[in-house]
Amino acid sequence: MRKEKNIIPIKPLSRTIPLSGKINKQDSHWIDTRGRPLRDLRISVTDRCNFRCRYCMPKEKFEKDHSFLAHTELLSFEEIERLARIFVKNGVEKIRLTGGEPLLRKNIESLVTRLSSIKTHNGKNLDVAITTNGSALSKKAKSLAEAGLKRITVSLDSMNPETFMKLNDVGFPVEKVLKGIQAAEDAGIPSIKINVVVKKGVNENDLLDIVRHFKGTRVIVRFIEFMDVGVTNGWRMDDVVPSRQIIETINKEFPIEPADPNYVGEVASRWKFKDNGGEIGFISSVSEPFCKECSRMRLSVDGKLYKCLFATEGFDIRQMIRGGATDEEIEQAIGRIWSARDEHYSEIRTSETHKERLNNKIEMSYIGG
Repeated sequence: MRKEKNIIPIKPLSRTIPLSGKINKQDSHWIDTRGRPLRDLRISVTDRCNFRCRYCMPKEKFEKDHSFLAHTELLSFEEIERLARIFVKNGVEKIRLTGGEPLLRKNIESLVTRLSSIKTHNGKNLDVAITTNGSALSKKAKSLAEAGLKRITVSLDSMNPETFMKLNDVGFPVEKVLKGIQAAEDAGIPSIKINVVVKKGVNENDLLDIVRHFKGTRVIVRFIEFMDVGVTNGWRMDDVVPSRQIIETINKEFPIEPADPNYVGEVASRWKFKDNGGEIGFISSVSEPFCKECSRMRLSVDGKLYKCLFATEGFDIRQMIRGGATDEEIEQAIGRIWSARDEHYSEIRTSETHKERLNNKIEMSYIGG
């Protein structure tokens, strides 16, 4: 990869896999130092994306000639399935496929089929989800549903055609994403959510249009505070619109009230419309951190494990896989990594901790959202 001034390398530092250390386990789940069980795994299947969203892959940092990872560097579907089975054996109940843009990974449906067939400790099929920008969803929705996909989340930061094209920065029309969402509904994918990253001065005036469009449907909209993931998105605290402000804005036109979480550790706080028009959610990792209940580990596209979305280093598990390690050896290594986990960045986020991470932060396009 070219090393130019102000160009952030996509490959972050790797930490040595621990060869010894205590493994904490309770009720078939690995437990970290703060008593948090590992229940969820997010897997990035590609570092490529056809959008250049300002908060993730800005065009000036990811030019047309940007060097993405070679296919041989990516985890194969067989390697992903092998790791998934090890994670599920130790308590993981949900897997979300991310990117880059996961629908750009060739034959992604076959990976969904592989993973959906895995049985969890309670005998149910593994809960498999995908997060996508929706650009290829019209073409892929039916085959994804047939592959067993139960949940899909589509990024949609504005309903305003001009704003949406500015945000994706490649001139992609919002109408095509809306058609993709409709295709997912028509295909019968049970759970469809919309993620809206809110940035001050960019799209906070478009939020009611999104609420209005999806209210009364089975599609759930979730508003996300602009987060300091990676280096290239130019994050500043001043750009964050707190969830409580968004709630106040929505409540003035569409009265809402809090709803109970679906499960312990749910990232989004749930709210429901008082007129029974469905529900919406808010992900407030900046203003109201939820580190104390975080149950997620992340697997990068080239096989590095990260204990936190805001990590600065990963553990190269691909090296073990391709080096001939047994499933038991890999299982023990992952167990030691999670058992030693103490990360709680959002709870201690300050201007100083943000500065400390500037040179080593992992880009969202590499680790997934």
